[in-house]
Amino acid sequence: MKNLYRFSLSFGAIALAAAVHAQVPSTNGTSDTQGNTGIGSSSLGGTGSTTAATIAGYYNTAAGFRALYSNTNGVSNIAVGYDALYANSTGDNNTAVGNEALLFNSGGGNNTALGAGALADNENSSNNTAIGVAALAANKQGDYNIASGVEALFDNTTGSYNTASGYQALYRNTTGDKNVAAGYSALYSNTTGGTNSAYGIGALYANTTGSYNTALGWHAGYDLTTGSNNIDIGNQGVARENGIIRIGTSPTQTATYIAGIYGTSVSGNAVYVSSTGQLGVVVSSERFKTEIAPMGAYTEKLQQLRPVTFHLKTDPKGARQAGLIAEEVAKVYPDLVIRDEKGRIDGVRYDELAPMLLNEMQQQQHEVQRQRQTIAAQAAQIRELKQRQQQFATKADLKKFTEELQTALATGHSTDQLVARR
Repeated sequence: MKNLYRFSLSFGAIALAAAVHAQVPSTNGTSDTQGNTGIGSSSLGGTGSTTAATIAGYYNTAAGFRALYSNTNGVSNIAVGYDALYANSTGDNNTAVGNEALLFNSGGGNNTALGAGALADNENSSNNTAIGVAALAANKQGDYNIASGVEALFDNTTGSYNTASGYQALYRNTTGDKNVAAGYSALYSNTTGGTNSAYGIGALYANTTGSYNTALGWHAGYDLTTGSNNIDIGNQGVARENGIIRIGTSPTQTATYIAGIYGTSVSGNAVYVSSTGQLGVVVSSERFKTEIAPMGAYTEKLQQLRPVTFHLKTDPKGARQAGLIAEEVAKVYPDLVIRDEKGRIDGVRYDELAPMLLNEMQQQQHEVQRQRQTIAAQAAQIRELKQRQQQFATKADLKKFTEELQTALATGHSTDQLVARR
């Protein structure tokens, strides 16, 4: 562990040196006139000397070998345990309970360390709380951190405003700020990432430098490494992705129910779901498209599609529905079917049928317009013929002309020459 016990031998020699900061009588079992109490050999600097109690610190309590050994001006500190608050000189309002808790703290104040080696390397940082063996052990300059759990925030050196609850939560964090980790090994690998929130065993475990991530659930965001601004709920996430929301895991979760949507009227784009579960909307702006071309005859095969009515197997007594059979559509228009992640046919892209039907309707409209023009021309010819009927001298001439006209019309020949001749 970080420097927790490297000092045990070197400080043994110091303990034998003449005391210059003794706060209590040589018995090490009484209090002085400044409200200091030392219990244990060399606590509050007492090593048997009777020339102690010459410094300004007061209202300190030390219980344990070399507890608060170096204190000079520190006020209202409590140290319980071997070498607890050993190096403290000017820090105030610190509480260290456990062997080597707040060991190297010299000027930091308002720190609480409960557990062997908790906040051991802390020097001048303040307002930290470490509960658990080696919690915040390496912290030197980080402030306003809360670590609850064995080795929680273990590697933290200068990171501030972090909260870690659970065994080895935020274990590797060194300089990251404003992180919240709750759960065994939550945010374990984070080093410099900041403003992450991880709730659950192993949540955001592999994150190292990513920031502004939120993970909720067992191993939520576990695979995320360096990405930022992600939200993973019950999903392990993907390494290095950014700005992604993932909820649930396939095939563990098989259905989704969200209140407040059905029956609520809003305007906007329809939402679609991909075979991988991604939500999105269909875009139509030209800036999103390439190789734009008219459909032309592409829609001629629409006549081959077979509309049907049916009941869903999941709701056989429900309302009768109308649609197409995806397997049949695939034989005519393979691009119109939806497939799952295994390539199996699931559905039909009904949204694509709308522009195809529009194209076919426009084609038919052009044909109808052409037929109307033909009919109009023929009607004009008939009107002219009726006007010329009066020019015939006999009924025989009229009959002959009528027969010739009918023959021309039946064979598709032009009637212009016949009319001109008459």
